[in-house]
Amino acid sequence: MEGVTVFSAPNVFVRLTSTLNTYEVQKKFARSLTIAEFKCKLELVVGSPAACMELELYGPDDQLVMKLDKDEALLGSYPIDDGCRIHVIDRSGAKMGEYEDLSKVEKYEISDELYGKRSDSVRAFLKRNKLGKFDEDKEAKKDAEEDQKEASERALAEAITVGARCEVALPGQPKKRGTVMYVGHTEFKAGSWIGVKYDEPLGKNDGSVSGKRYFECLPKYGAFVKPHQVTVGDFPEEDYGLDDEM
Repeated sequence: MEGVTVFSAPNVFVRLTSTLNTYEVQKKFARSLTIAEFKCKLELVVGSPAACMELELYGPDDQLVMKLDKDEALLGSYPIDDGCRIHVIDRSGAKMGEYEDLSKVEKYEISDELYGKRSDSVRAFLKRNKLGKFDEDKEAKKDAEEDQKEASERALAEAITVGARCEVALPGQPKKRGTVMYVGHTEFKAGSWIGVKYDEPLGKNDGSVSGKRYFECLPKYGAFVKPHQVTVGDFPEEDYGLDDEM
C-alpha cells in the first residue's frame, strides 16, 4: 500500500498504579511527553521521586507489555492505548501507604486573628462581596424570620396546658393520643417543646432526655414534639390492641 499515514490521538488515558499506593487512578497525558517529563508528572500522583521510578506498561488486559526504560523516548513511541496501565515501582525505600496516611503530613496552622487580617482569604472575599454571613441584609432577614418563628411557636405553646388530652400528628406517622405532661424549653434543643405521655408505648423515652427529667412516665411512652404538632381536645383513649394476647 502506498501513501498510508497513521494518525494517533495527541493524548492518551492511562490507569496508574504504584508500589506505594493501594489505589488506582486514571489520568490523561500528552503522547509528546518524554518519559523523563512523564515521571516528573507522576511524582504528584504517586509520591515517588522521579529519579527513583521504574515504569512497567501493562495492556488493557493487565498483561505485562514492556518496561518504559528510556527517559529520552516519547511516551507516544511506546504501544500505549487508552485503558493501558502503567505501574510505578518505587526504589526510594518508602513503604506501601506511606503517602496515604494524612496524619503524618505536617499541617499549616494559623490563628483566627492572623487569618482575619489576610486580604487573600476566603473570609476576606466574602466580606468584600457581602456574601454568606457577611450579607447583613440577608442575615437580618434570617434573624427576623427566626424571631417570628420562635414567637409563633411560643404563642402556640402557651395555649397548651399540662394535663390536657391531646392528639399528636407527626409527618409520615398515624396520629397518636396522649396527655400533655410538659410545656416549655428544654436543654436538648432550643425552642418550645411539648412533652407528651402517649396512651400506648409509641414514644421514644420515659420523660427524660440525656439524663434530664422533664416528666414521669413508663419507658417508650414519652415523647417531645413541637407545639404545632399537638391538638388539644376531648380525645378519649384508643385501643391500639398492643395488650392483646396471642
